[in-house]
Amino acid sequence: MKTIAFIGLGNMGGPMAENLLAAGFKVKVYDLMPEVVKSIESMGAIATSSVSEAVKGAETVVTMLPASQHVKDVYLGDGKDTTGLLDLVDDGAFLIDSSTIDPHSAKMVAAHAAQKGLDFVDAPVSGGVAGAKAGTLTFIVGGSEAAFAKAENVLKHMGKNIFHAGNAGDGQMGKICNNLMLGILMSGTCEALNLGIDNGLDPKVLSNIMLQSSGRNWALELYNPCPGVMDTSPASNGYRPGFMSKLMLKDLGLGLNAAAMSQSSVPMGSLARNLYAFHNANGNEELDFSSLFEFYQSEK
Repeated sequence: MKTIAFIGLGNMGGPMAENLLAAGFKVKVYDLMPEVVKSIESMGAIATSSVSEAVKGAETVVTMLPASQHVKDVYLGDGKDTTGLLDLVDDGAFLIDSSTIDPHSAKMVAAHAAQKGLDFVDAPVSGGVAGAKAGTLTFIVGGSEAAFAKAENVLKHMGKNIFHAGNAGDGQMGKICNNLMLGILMSGTCEALNLGIDNGLDPKVLSNIMLQSSGRNWALELYNPCPGVMDTSPASNGYRPGFMSKLMLKDLGLGLNAAAMSQSSVPMGSLARNLYAFHNANGNEELDFSSLFEFYQSEK
């Protein structure tokens, strides 16, 4: 039985690790929050108390961490007390990072891994918590052709669509472009629905109209931000659980940083980023990113 170490068991990482267990892998898990480790241990995972314990004996390591600095600290060490994962894994271990971080950090980790003779891919995901639970995530992979082929053998148990974006860091760039568009689409969807409500339209009727018209988009179809329109969306569950607004703000910031590096024009992305910054500053950072709908409601 192949052993996989899974580090980072948040809203996305936890269900992903569960799907690996369901696929028959031996899964060793670690997270800074003992309660989430205990929860997945009850499903058959092997709980560990440190990164070093988790990766020992693992042929593959999967990480799902909040931001660039966390990834660099885990893989490279913090330069003080913590030894990096690259110095802890077994020889020949295969490394997959599914965090959403800046491309430069992904390339840095990949370069350090290569120096140690280790294959590394950046493989950020799209599909949200529902996709993580259902095993239907989209993975956007950056790395060599050979590393991508190895990654597919693991990622197919957690996702439905697996794309090879290109070299190290290109997976992150693909994810950044996707989430820039998602933030813009969600902002526009919230705005349009609110306009209809303000003018007497039923949001369910309006949503159906737009779903059959040129305004159709992912947010309307699978993630409607108006409470009561779609029973399965976070909006109908107090905007929990889901993809937190603070993470959307982070990803939009990554998009703006990438645009600055390439001198690309992203005016709509800038507006979406500012909307989320204002929304989060009013205490909504832990709510699902579709809670931006409440920003328009509160402006009345």
